[in-house]
Amino acid sequence: MFKRVLAAVSVLLLAVSGCGGVGDGASSGTRGGETLTVFAAASLTEVFTELGKAFEGAHPGVRVRFNFAGSSTLARQITQGAPVDVFAAASPATMATVTDAGDAAGQPRVFTRNRLVIAVPKDDPGAVESAGDLSKAGLKVVLCAVQVPCGAAAEKALDAAGVEVEPVSREQDVKAVLTKVGIGEADAGIVYRTDAQAAGDKVKGIGFPEVAQALNDYPIVEVAEAPHPALAKEFIQLVVGAQGRAALSRAGFEVP
Repeated sequence: MFKRVLAAVSVLLLAVSGCGGVGDGASSGTRGGETLTVFAAASLTEVFTELGKAFEGAHPGVRVRFNFAGSSTLARQITQGAPVDVFAAASPATMATVTDAGDAAGQPRVFTRNRLVIAVPKDDPGAVESAGDLSKAGLKVVLCAVQVPCGAAAEKALDAAGVEVEPVSREQDVKAVLTKVGIGEADAGIVYRTDAQAAGDKVKGIGFPEVAQALNDYPIVEVAEAPHPALAKEFIQLVVGAQGRAALSRAGFEVP
């Protein structure tokens, strides 16, 4: 408890955003002034923002505040005592950082799965058609950092493809990779299919078969000593329920 009290001040400095909106497992009682804090992998930004609005609509007076970032960064903040209600990670390995530290209330639940694609600018200046093209001389490739789930999965997929890539940079979350590709600072990057889909016509996503060996399971859990444990349980139920599954499917995630 002591470390979470100390972290209550520092958490105000985190990059968080609220959202506004009806969900499975939701109660309609008013809880004026309560804020549910959800830490979630950057690749969940669009779909969780949608679900957060639905949750708020079903809970008048409740605000959902998100911190979207690389899962490893979020896990570290939780173990350092950030007061968080729900954690949704992009891999079991990053979730284990939290559970191994005793900072999870109960067992995490895998609620979805994601796969990688190669993202290129819409005009594809590097003429990338497959994973093998990522090793072309002079091609500027951007990857996630290896400690981030998208980076670890990319390394696994590239190894399976027998491709060696020297990235020009490694980013701390998948959105940063996508941004560099979208604005033309990179000729290609490996991102989640969902992120390429959310980017619309800014990038083109190219699948390759070896990603089947590097699928990422996404677990979610209520954080130990959550400031709002009842709301945390209800938000998790929204995510794993019919409405959450439908939203995830629309976003391009694979729902088990």
